[in-house]
Amino acid sequence: MKKYFLLIIILLVAAFCASQKVHKEGKQPESIIPSDAQKIPTSKTLHGVELKDDYEWMIDDTRSDSTVIEYIEAENLYAEAILSGMSALKDTIFNEIISRIGEEEVNAQTRWGDYYYYSRREQGKSYLIYCRKFNSLSAPEEIVLDVNSLAEGHEFFSISKREYSPDQRLLAYTVDTTGVERYTLYVKDIQADTLLAEKIYPVNDVEWANDNKTIFYVTPNEENLKSKLAYRHVLGSDSADDELIYKEDDNAFYVWFGRTRSNDYIVLGTNSKTTSEVRYLDADDPPAIGSFTLFKPRKQGVKYYITNNGDTWYIRTNESAPNYKIMTANSSDPLKWETFIPHNDSIYIDGFDVFEKYIVVYEQHSGVIKPHIFLLEDGTDYYMTFPEKVYAYYDRWTPDFITDTLYFSYSSLTTPSSVYAYNMKSKERKLLKRYEVVGGFDPDEYQSERVYATSHDGEKVPISIVYKRELFKNNGSNPLYLHAYGAYGNSRNPGFSRARISLLDRGFVYAIAHVRGGKEKGEQWYEQGKLLNKKNTFFDYIACAEFLIDNKYTNPEKLAAFGASAGGMIMGVIANWRPDLFGVIVADVPSMDKLTVLMDSTASGTKYHYDELGNPHKKEYFDYLLSWDTYQNIKKQSYPNMMLTAGYHDSRVRYWQPLRWVAKVRDMKTDDNVLILKTNMAGHYGGSGRYTQYEDIAERYAFIIRMLGVE
Repeated sequence: MKKYFLLIIILLVAAFCASQKVHKEGKQPESIIPSDAQKIPTSKTLHGVELKDDYEWMIDDTRSDSTVIEYIEAENLYAEAILSGMSALKDTIFNEIISRIGEEEVNAQTRWGDYYYYSRREQGKSYLIYCRKFNSLSAPEEIVLDVNSLAEGHEFFSISKREYSPDQRLLAYTVDTTGVERYTLYVKDIQADTLLAEKIYPVNDVEWANDNKTIFYVTPNEENLKSKLAYRHVLGSDSADDELIYKEDDNAFYVWFGRTRSNDYIVLGTNSKTTSEVRYLDADDPPAIGSFTLFKPRKQGVKYYITNNGDTWYIRTNESAPNYKIMTANSSDPLKWETFIPHNDSIYIDGFDVFEKYIVVYEQHSGVIKPHIFLLEDGTDYYMTFPEKVYAYYDRWTPDFITDTLYFSYSSLTTPSSVYAYNMKSKERKLLKRYEVVGGFDPDEYQSERVYATSHDGEKVPISIVYKRELFKNNGSNPLYLHAYGAYGNSRNPGFSRARISLLDRGFVYAIAHVRGGKEKGEQWYEQGKLLNKKNTFFDYIACAEFLIDNKYTNPEKLAAFGASAGGMIMGVIANWRPDLFGVIVADVPSMDKLTVLMDSTASGTKYHYDELGNPHKKEYFDYLLSWDTYQNIKKQSYPNMMLTAGYHDSRVRYWQPLRWVAKVRDMKTDDNVLILKTNMAGHYGGSGRYTQYEDIAERYAFIIRMLGVE
């Protein structure tokens, strides 16, 4: 332990020197030394393979081992010493971002019944203020929730769920003040501007019944952070007496609540990565004797989601339909399904909405969403159209069932985000809000492209690209920022970012690699990037990097790789496999050391990830995981300049994953390039509030700019 105290003193003295000596090539100054992690050899054997490990002592889920804490503090001080030399650049970029966004901003309004709901920000305040106006936008403002006031006195503050009672008098919301993602439920009387007596912990999801006094919520059990237990609570009663209405015993599943847009039913769903099951209850009769009605029993590998329009159920399912299809059933015989939209091998059905007179199906065509609107009155249908070929579409909160209006937001790599109210009958769209770039932004000064890289097996991997025209050079000299995620079926949409302009205006090319593991090209794109196909994700990313180099967008010395969470896992693999391709790698809360995580079948959430990455207790999956695991494949070689982050209270990627990876890489690497790890004391998403978010982005950009020598 003494060596960590000595190291802390040395680093404090060296911090000032660091600001003078971190130069553009990214080599660390001789006056600064990194943390020297102690080695305590251990080993485990599985399937006859011995896994030796010098850093198992860092695994402390109790977060009480002082030796681990001291090592984290030493790593943080070392990171601060290196980053102090970039603080002026970070501040410059941070101020650029804030100046483009503006201190004060009113978000687009949504009408629900007699109220217009919206949120806004005030100068100097980190959090949103949720508001509404009665019947007219010129009516007096009513503050529903001022998160800034609630956050006072808390270093971290996050609101997850906000659910209004059907009569719009009450608001149920959940609060996390640690970053652990365990939330406390509160209920506010909006009209009286007072809190009710309810204070229930921990709560991960919440839904109202139509009587405006019955709440359904889910909570994790003690052994697992995922929602496992479903309760019924009546306002004013003791939560200790709440009725347990459902318990999920399979650790691969989590529980959630919802309600149909028609407000006819409360929906209780259970999901794993591959399977789902739904129950429903009449929302008008929540205290009814009996339980939720099971819609259809779970079947391994089959997912389905339901909503209704009168007596007709609409079902989105992947049963015999990898890209999903839409089925219907009558409430009198819910197991007799008929086809509404058949399966299509080339079109992925990402979701759907049901209104009184319309069905909106969100179809994904070549990586972009095309809303397909069906008019129930006359049986006609049409696609909503957009001015650009590559864009990002997001459906927004549209609370009414009886309405012609659909709210959505639209943006592209060169078009700032815009919110519209769309009339599904007349096809008229009304612009409600365009999130302008303060100080001006001319999209004609920027160029976006969609290109395709050929991966190792011949698959064409889409890459979305944007750059500033006048700064782009077609000779490979551009710095390039290559982002990817590629896991759990989550796609990366090519939308707009006001923060990103700080890179583009410095001559960066910004690229998104739509690698396998997401669903940009449908369900098969996801299936080809998981389990025994997971290495396709990494090969795809490398293929994208090579394509961008070969086609003169950049060169290896100017190429920056970035990924977060599961995308950070890509960063670990490419650092081991192809360090020669990248000038700098940045990984935020990266999911490293997965083999160690998955081998512990008793740990929270482990079995949930077996459907994504495989169960190492089965030899086939063990051998495959071992062949690419970020931790087991660290080797004696040169690594690029790298920065990693971790969340000490992260419930998704435990802090010791990047901690162990950095310790082992630092021991093995043969270069003098920079390697730093910065651990925040919050959770997976870092600190709370928009200023913290933009400070993190500015620091990441500053590190990349300095390491690539772009200044």
